[in-house]
Amino acid sequence: MRFSFAPMEGVTSHVYRRVHAEMFPGVERYYSPFIAPNGSGRYRAGNLRDILPENNRGVDLVPQILCSRPEPFLAVARELAAMGYREVNLNAGCPSGTVVPKHKGAGLLGDLPALDALLEEIFSRCPLAVSVKTRMGLESTEEFGAILEIYNKYPLSLLIIHARDRAGMYKSRPDLAGFTRALAASKNPVCYNGSVFSGAALAAVEAAAPGLEQVMLGRGAAANPALFRQLSQGRALEAEELRAFHGQLLDAWLAQGLGERHCLARMKELWYYMIHMFPGASAKRLNKAQTLAAYRAEAEALFASGAFSAEACFREDA
Repeated sequence: MRFSFAPMEGVTSHVYRRVHAEMFPGVERYYSPFIAPNGSGRYRAGNLRDILPENNRGVDLVPQILCSRPEPFLAVARELAAMGYREVNLNAGCPSGTVVPKHKGAGLLGDLPALDALLEEIFSRCPLAVSVKTRMGLESTEEFGAILEIYNKYPLSLLIIHARDRAGMYKSRPDLAGFTRALAASKNPVCYNGSVFSGAALAAVEAAAPGLEQVMLGRGAAANPALFRQLSQGRALEAEELRAFHGQLLDAWLAQGLGERHCLARMKELWYYMIHMFPGASAKRLNKAQTLAAYRAEAEALFASGAFSAEACFREDA
């Protein structure tokens, strides 16, 4: 099985990707948190820093764009091509309530003629290969038959299917039967995404979808950075590995010149996921820390508590 790391806003930045790739090799590709250009194709400086090739050495990165119009998408794609990138990813899956009403992310799935027109313009003029990360519908995964007909019209380098509809957000059960039908009907290579947090979960997906070759991990890998290794029949995450990963990541953020407040915010965002490796423990004291010294003390206390479990995994109902 080939594995990729999903784009996760606030977590999988270039700093995280570099540290993760050094300590836990085996990820075939990382996808950047989305770039959201305005109507003229301009975007935040932070997005640019995140995708600069010099900030991603040793990482095979595919930048992702959140956009509903072809011109801004193409403007960013041309910049990416000039940087040396070979592929760009269109976000047709973000379920956020601030994104969907703007007909972006999963909101693209609510107007299929507009989605078709967008893809037609992109594929007629984009200088890069184009992949798509998509949900299976807005209100129901049953919508995906019509959506897939549109995707099948274009030579996608990869179709990454998050096997939920937008209404399900991240709580509904992935539609493995619907995904399996899509895998068989797709004219393009397919990657599965959705709630693969353990070896048992991966085995269930493989059993439901014979022939699947690619899986994208997100929240489970943010909780357990060794999940890729474990799913490839490697050893389980060790407490000292996670402690070292945490320390290197914190030091890397500080080395980037990030201020104390922003560094704490980054690390606390990650603990939303990593705390699941400490069953019964809480991140409340970590989240209340207002200084770097207080944060370090709380993190060290948690690592020393003995609460870590290599058998733990991310839980959606937590």
